[in-house]
Amino acid sequence: MAEPRTADRPSRMRVARSRGAVSGLLLVLLGAWGALIPFVGPYFDFAYTPDDPWTWTADRFWLEVLPGFATVVGGLLLATTANRAVGVVGGYLASAGGAWFVVGPVVGQLWAGPGGAAGSPAATDETLAVLEQLAFFSGLGVLIVFLAAQALGRFTVRSTKDVRAAVRDAERRAVQREAERLAAERPPSVVVDQAPVAPSDPGEHRATPSPDPTGSGATRRS
Repeated sequence: MAEPRTADRPSRMRVARSRGAVSGLLLVLLGAWGALIPFVGPYFDFAYTPDDPWTWTADRFWLEVLPGFATVVGGLLLATTANRAVGVVGGYLASAGGAWFVVGPVVGQLWAGPGGAAGSPAATDETLAVLEQLAFFSGLGVLIVFLAAQALGRFTVRSTKDVRAAVRDAERRAVQREAERLAAERPPSVVVDQAPVAPSDPGEHRATPSPDPTGSGATRRS
């Protein structure tokens, strides 16, 4: 039974693997920064309160570690996939992580009061305090959302490069199926076992004298 023609059509979900490589790698780095900076920042006097290294709190998990992890996972999906749907999922996941970096400290006031759950910049200098706020939350989140949105746009647009790659992939699958069909229709080769032939006796091929038609047995002389 012949396969439906739709099997040879180019896949609309096929994209070049390099489509989200750069954006995905940058998102992985930014997500790792957002998840780790509250724990290692105090070594460089760049921190939010509590400003002690490797101080774990539930608020840090919900407001920094969780969105950082979501951004890393989304970036890995974008950087490694050749499937359009997987790339879109990775882009939305990274976008959600970046958005939570921005709105999380504000939402944290619902359970921590006006002071917020994220703490406050540990720097006493106003300029450094602004930089800490940007690097830990709002600026970091905006940058993540920008890169994730850029990657989403690249994965949702079907370019001519995608079409050519999908056509090549469909042609390769068609050739492979045709080769498999021909191999299945080819009759199996039959090997006949032949019995060994004994060597002939040279004496069997010697000429026997013909009988004398005269019956005399004499040899005719010329």
